[in-house]
Amino acid sequence: MRSLGQTTIRQGARRDVGTLRTLLPYLWPAGQLELRARVVIAIVLLIAAKLANVSVPIFYKQAVDSLAPAAGGNGAALAVGVPIAILVAYGTLRVLALAFGELRDAIFAKVAQRAIRQAGIRTFEHLHRLALRFHLERQTGGVSRAVQRGTRGIESLLSYMLFNILPTFVEIGMVCSILWWLYDGWFALVTFVTVVGYVAWTLTVTEWRTKFRRAMNDKDSEASTKAVDSLLNFETVKYFGNEAHESRRYDDSLRAYETAAVKSSVSLSLLNVGQAAVISIGLTVVMAMAGYGVVGGTMTIGDFVLVNAYLLQLYMPLNFLGYVYREIKQSLIDMEQMFALLAEKMEIADAPGAKPLAPAGGEIVFENVTFGYDPRRQILHGISFSLPPGRTLAIVGPTGSGKSTISRLLFRFYDIDGGRILIDGQDIREVTQHSLRAAIGIVPQDTVLFNDTIYYNIAYGRPSASREEVEEAARLARIHDFVKSLPDGYESRVGERGLKLSGGEKQRVAIARTILKRPRILLFDEATSALDTHTEREIQASLDEVSANRTTLIIAHRLSTVVHADEIVVLDDGRIVERGSHSALLAKGGAYAAMWNRQQEAERAQKTIEQAGAKSVVRAAE
Repeated sequence: MRSLGQTTIRQGARRDVGTLRTLLPYLWPAGQLELRARVVIAIVLLIAAKLANVSVPIFYKQAVDSLAPAAGGNGAALAVGVPIAILVAYGTLRVLALAFGELRDAIFAKVAQRAIRQAGIRTFEHLHRLALRFHLERQTGGVSRAVQRGTRGIESLLSYMLFNILPTFVEIGMVCSILWWLYDGWFALVTFVTVVGYVAWTLTVTEWRTKFRRAMNDKDSEASTKAVDSLLNFETVKYFGNEAHESRRYDDSLRAYETAAVKSSVSLSLLNVGQAAVISIGLTVVMAMAGYGVVGGTMTIGDFVLVNAYLLQLYMPLNFLGYVYREIKQSLIDMEQMFALLAEKMEIADAPGAKPLAPAGGEIVFENVTFGYDPRRQILHGISFSLPPGRTLAIVGPTGSGKSTISRLLFRFYDIDGGRILIDGQDIREVTQHSLRAAIGIVPQDTVLFNDTIYYNIAYGRPSASREEVEEAARLARIHDFVKSLPDGYESRVGERGLKLSGGEKQRVAIARTILKRPRILLFDEATSALDTHTEREIQASLDEVSANRTTLIIAHRLSTVVHADEIVVLDDGRIVERGSHSALLAKGGAYAAMWNRQQEAERAQKTIEQAGAKSVVRAAE
């Protein structure tokens, strides 16, 4: 049992050291001479503050010893001037100790805030560099809380460790040295043993309590994730009347958090009682020693006061040490979670020496491409096709045939297992991801908008665009008139994920955004499959206008949207089973023709139902 506990402590210590090692470059940033100078000045001020602080009780002792004869009626006139000078020095040192400490904090503030900012932005940027696989598996609420707690943890760690823990131990060393020099080693030894016992108890119990804090963190993240997920899917919850179910799931996480929090609180009480006992025993022993020294004539009243002042001055920050250490441990845990995100390996990275995609016509070539999200299940089997510049190619097939996978591979959200994907003769694995994605514009099936204004969401295609360019893109997407009819116009907010807009309105915003991007390759991934027939026709007209004279890849389920394509590729179970123009594939009478006939029959049946419903309404009105 002891071995297991020691192993846990050693593992925790190694994690803490690793976290601190990750933080250090932010505190001593390369090439930032001003920030490094601030660190050095802050350390000098720290030492100056502690020197002033440990000098205060010495002047206090001298003042007491000087006043002692006056209290007895002997040498009163002689003693009057001396205590005043000493007391002035005493007051000056107290002010200097405080002033040095405050100046130290002011000098170091920029270093601390810059470290917090740099760590936060580095984590944010790293999350955006991680592959789609990570983001599909992540829990957004948990990741967000980890970053928030991590940045707060850096601030707490810097505040407590650099300017509380370190100064306290410096002061302990100074006090023990002064006691040894002024009196004898027993005073220094008792003080040192008391401090060591206090620190040992604090470290041991706090390490034991850490598991409760970790459990609280885990359950807090779990509860946050469930709450965010539930609120993001508000409509789905309402559709199925599952409010009680969502409450139970959330309450399960909160109940687990409650249990961990109670254990943490009880163990905290145990820690505080032990700390108070150690401090009280040490204080009693040292004061007793000083009292016997005064009675025996080897120490003065001033010495008694000096020892008492040192102990109180020393134990006050030590009493705070328990809280500080707990906060430091919590900060390290929080930072560990954030830095763990930084340690996530980038599955997709630019090749060494990768160059930007050279501009050309926008030819797309898939050469014997194989791919699987999981090595145990292959999705694409030897896919090969070529899309010349300025032409349109459609990829169709049943659900699960691998259509959308092709769009993800083209954007290089994943790397292929075999074969090559070329754009204008350049392997997409050998060019920078930024230049690759800048060359492709996409209108996805599910357009998710930022919770901002319509203007912001359109301008997102090219943030540097002028307002005139944004509005022109909206006109081409046939949404400008609708936007102008809104009370707030382009400043109208679209809500979480764009839920204030209809499906067709969101798609038009997506089209405008893509137009503004000005890509040389267009990708329509099931862009109209979720829309009604009337809206689909309107959106399709906009897409046709946008894609004129551009290389266009259409991934579709509704075959009526691809009849104009120069070539249609039919996928089934990750393999190309047919290819050709719409008329040629119909004439062939194969898989495409069968899909076309089924969809035509479904549309005719739907029209029949709609007509029957309309007639029923008319008869009822008559």
